[in-house]
Amino acid sequence: MPAAAQHLHRGVAAVQRMVEFAPSSGGLALWVRHQDLNDDAPQGPTDDDDAVVFTDGRTVFYRPAFDELTLPEQTGWVAHQVLHIALRHAPRAAELRQRLGDVDARLFNLCADAIVNSALAHLRWLQLPPRAPTLEGVLAEVLGKGAGEPLAAGESALLDWDVERLYAAIDDRRPASTGQRKGKPASSGTRPDGPMAHRLRALGAGTASDLKPGAAESAQPENEAEATREWGERVQRAHAGDGAHSMLRTLLADLPRVRTPWEQVLRRQAAHALSQRPGLSWSRPTRSWLANQGRTASGRRLPWAPGTTASQAVPKLVLVLDASGSIADALLARFAREVQALSRRLEAALVLVVGDTAVRQVQQFKPGQADLAALKFPQGGGTDFAPLIEEAVRHRPDLIVVLTDLDGPAGAAPRCPVLWAVPEARRMPAAPFGRLLVLR
Repeated sequence: MPAAAQHLHRGVAAVQRMVEFAPSSGGLALWVRHQDLNDDAPQGPTDDDDAVVFTDGRTVFYRPAFDELTLPEQTGWVAHQVLHIALRHAPRAAELRQRLGDVDARLFNLCADAIVNSALAHLRWLQLPPRAPTLEGVLAEVLGKGAGEPLAAGESALLDWDVERLYAAIDDRRPASTGQRKGKPASSGTRPDGPMAHRLRALGAGTASDLKPGAAESAQPENEAEATREWGERVQRAHAGDGAHSMLRTLLADLPRVRTPWEQVLRRQAAHALSQRPGLSWSRPTRSWLANQGRTASGRRLPWAPGTTASQAVPKLVLVLDASGSIADALLARFAREVQALSRRLEAALVLVVGDTAVRQVQQFKPGQADLAALKFPQGGGTDFAPLIEEAVRHRPDLIVVLTDLDGPAGAAPRCPVLWAVPEARRMPAAPFGRLLVLR
């Protein structure tokens, strides 16, 4: 979109009103992209409801029906979408889906709406959408807070609840079917609602879905972490700048938190373990010894000082894959792509060891020639890491990476570094030895 078009959209008057009443926090809208849509030629994320304004986590999209709203209503809609973007709700929905495998988009949207609406509910210069759910209402009508225990008031509720915690408390959908492979999520949209999920849908029946996290699904984790850090700083500065006039009722527990992507941690550990280190060469002296002709200034002979030479050994990475069926297919594919890229970038040989209670498969790849995505692995059974680690050590690796749920005996620790890559849903307090890497 041309730069000039960024400032020519249906929400201009609403943005101006936000900046007029809350210059700092309302000014968050100036960090957001805005785009008009036409009913006859829809653009942007696909959707199947009648939300007059919605967002993909980066851009606020306006439909022609937005022009029919009053200015306070327009301001309420725009402020609502800006907070969705500032609090990173669309990327967080995508991240939660990667972690859990199955996230109900409608339930997550309603949880995020409730937090945003409660944050804006104190403002008199904007009007929230009709029947908009609030956090206080969700706590009372869905979770039963207030019946037998004090109901959290607006500000205290916003200090206690973030969208992930609220979603986890409400999503009581039952499994779609039994007999699924261990660790494999049910298909989205096929799980029947439990009582709390049903009550939340009923509470939000009069509102349209306005989170379309399509752009967030394909974003790089490193870029998302940096964007989250930037938005967290903007929100805090904006809230402090406006003081009592802030668009936010209080600094939320739902502020986006920066989580270092596991890909970055894996790359750093692999680079440290697999980088080629220079070795000593006794066939030639150091340059300083030659420059001094092997003697001190007084003419005494210097002891021989060996020079250095580039290492001729090719670094080796051994990937041990737990084939007991505890790793979701999507996470396995992401991890395989990352390891394959590391092998190519660091010019490291790769050995793949697949097994459960015993070694089932061993494959060796030259640097940069592994194609892990095309491999088929056996599934099922328990896990005993001892024979898998023993097989890995036999190849004299510089680094062992174990992709597993850590459910099984590990045996003795090898001399080389070990990195245990474990999905967050199956996170253990500690690894038996080596370092624990949580895959979010």
